[in-house]
Amino acid sequence: MTSPSNARDDWDAHWAEYARAAAENPAQDFRRRLILRLLRGVTSSSRILDIGSGTGDLAVSLREAFPESAIVGLELSRTGVELARSRVPDAAFLQADLSSGEPPPREYEAWATHAVCSEVLEHVDDPVGLIANCRPYLASGCQLVVTVPGGPMTEYDRHIGHRKHFAADELRRVLTEAGFEVSEATGAGYPVFNLYRRLMRALGARLVDTAGSTRPSRVSRLGMRTFKLGLRSTRLSPRGWQIVGVARNSPPA
Repeated sequence: MTSPSNARDDWDAHWAEYARAAAENPAQDFRRRLILRLLRGVTSSSRILDIGSGTGDLAVSLREAFPESAIVGLELSRTGVELARSRVPDAAFLQADLSSGEPPPREYEAWATHAVCSEVLEHVDDPVGLIANCRPYLASGCQLVVTVPGGPMTEYDRHIGHRKHFAADELRRVLTEAGFEVSEATGAGYPVFNLYRRLMRALGARLVDTAGSTRPSRVSRLGMRTFKLGLRSTRLSPRGWQIVGVARNSPPA
């Protein structure tokens, strides 16, 4: 049997149970649009690395926005990799444990001109080490966009293994200590995103059951659509509980 301490990090099980909920989550839609806004200078020759690519939700949006750019995803879960490959067949998805420090395959050394790490660092005990371990995949000067949650945790957050939530200055410190040059670290989504997060927290343990349901209620579906409309703006704000950072991979010393 899987022990409770390991169950929260069992992403093969999490993706099998919660992939639908993740795809329909209005916060995910908000984050994807925020990331696309912050990725700058992407061209047909750009190479985009999706760090913690999950089931390919972000990769789908990247492919739609940048149809001629190369996309590679890195994901710990075999289930996630298989689902992502089926959704974006012209991208490459690699199963990789970025906490191990294992070097990238030779063809992906210093590969990426742009990279995204969305809602990953809150799941690990050593966020500095994990994001530093990504640097061998990145070309010198590669632009990196990172999102992490801020504000209080929900029961669902704890269930899927969140270690901590971040303030903007904490994300800046993590990226700086990992060797990146940070140009921006702030919040986003205020006030609608904060209201959404407060509601999710108020649901308590019921949120875990709702997210795993194959048939969400009519009220849940209506609520999702309402918040998706309310989160159309990707305005940056220090008071927002969606934390985002933009940085560049420093050249070797």
